[in-house]
Amino acid sequence: MIVYNIALVWVSVLAGAVASISGFGIGSLVTPFLALKVGTGVAVAGVSIAHFLGTALRFWTWKQYINKRVLLSFGITSAVGGLIGALFHNVFQNIILTIIFGSLLVFAGFSGLTGLSGQWRFTGPSAWIAGALSGVFGGLVGNQGGIRSAALFGFDLKGKEFIATATGIALAVDVARMPVYFFTQWKDILSIWPFIVIASMGVLLGTEVGVWTFRKIPEVLFKRVVSGGILLIGLFVLIHR
Repeated sequence: MIVYNIALVWVSVLAGAVASISGFGIGSLVTPFLALKVGTGVAVAGVSIAHFLGTALRFWTWKQYINKRVLLSFGITSAVGGLIGALFHNVFQNIILTIIFGSLLVFAGFSGLTGLSGQWRFTGPSAWIAGALSGVFGGLVGNQGGIRSAALFGFDLKGKEFIATATGIALAVDVARMPVYFFTQWKDILSIWPFIVIASMGVLLGTEVGVWTFRKIPEVLFKRVVSGGILLIGLFVLIHR
């Protein structure tokens, strides 16, 4: 158990750092690791607390760079979609859904690295639809960050603006979905509180490390860094399934 707890700290620190650079990663990395001990359904609910804390800290750091237009269109429907997905998380969770999700992340990451995603543009109704679909899909599999960041490639956002907006949306999604988890799984969440505390502390530390690292990344490389992260997370989802 001691070895696992130490590993959980390191995974959580890494996840917090990755999320500060790419806008996602906490759920993608910590959830499957915690699921080794407590099962996927409980892990998703428990990690939502660490995710909220890390996201709130990141939001406070970058809040002045948020693109309000994207937040109030794509972000709102993403939060609503995330809530709907969370409600049906335990009903529709299956291997086929996970494979589709992982494949979408691999495609999005590859598109970003090759420049194909530069042709994506979401405006008007398409922004609302993209937000809703990414939210629902992410909520169903308990992993919204990667697909949300991939969808945000459809908006012309600079590095800090991208991270700030992705973080603002993530925080809105957390606020929408956490009451669902607490209402339906509060006993399970309470039973794993030591893991939640460890993960939360690791994520907060990693967030600070990631913010420092992000400031060192040149703007011209930012999108490729995020795309590479999406591709790796997609491969991890497919392999881990």
